[in-house]
Amino acid sequence: MTPLMKSLVEVDKRLYFLFLCLLTFLVLWLKKNFLEFEIPAFQVLEYEGKLGWFKLITGLQYLSIPLVYLYKFTVTAFIIWVGCFMFGYRITYLQLWGLALVAEVIFVVPELIKVFWFMNSAKELSLFEIRAFYPFSLMQFFNYQEIDVRWHYPLKALNIFELFYWVMLIYGIHAIAGKKIRIAALIILTSYIPLFLMWLLFFATVYK
Repeated sequence: MTPLMKSLVEVDKRLYFLFLCLLTFLVLWLKKNFLEFEIPAFQVLEYEGKLGWFKLITGLQYLSIPLVYLYKFTVTAFIIWVGCFMFGYRITYLQLWGLALVAEVIFVVPELIKVFWFMNSAKELSLFEIRAFYPFSLMQFFNYQEIDVRWHYPLKALNIFELFYWVMLIYGIHAIAGKKIRIAALIILTSYIPLFLMWLLFFATVYK
């Protein structure tokens, strides 16, 4: 794991960022055109010539991909940088920004799984069903129709891919700093993870 992470954190960040954006763009395109726009309600809107507004929103989603990633990596890197500083790890902010960048690819996997899962489904789907589904998450233990909508995002966010993301961050710090894996794990456990869980709780509290 460590040699792999060391190779990843040393890749050309500009090319990797472009690759990640293009990959996310492709997955979003697949999800929109082969799942959401195939729902009967959207087909009726298209027949009536009223689908333009939804396609405009989709266009904005495509354009927002690099901006969302820039914001997420900037915040994530800062949180981990503070954690590293507290433990005396000399890791630059740019190195941690690059780590957040390369680790993000793990979250493309569940979106691909979702696309292929529903593409092979024979039953008629609803938009809410598609958006409530997140593979290998706590959401899979609940019926999305029976729980408050405010808990949909937190339950989807708590998934096995998030755990893999934490592991990638730990091994990334270990690879960059070249120090004990135990300390790298403590950095993530005391910086990123608590704030991530607090964000989920905050979201559920203020959601209306």
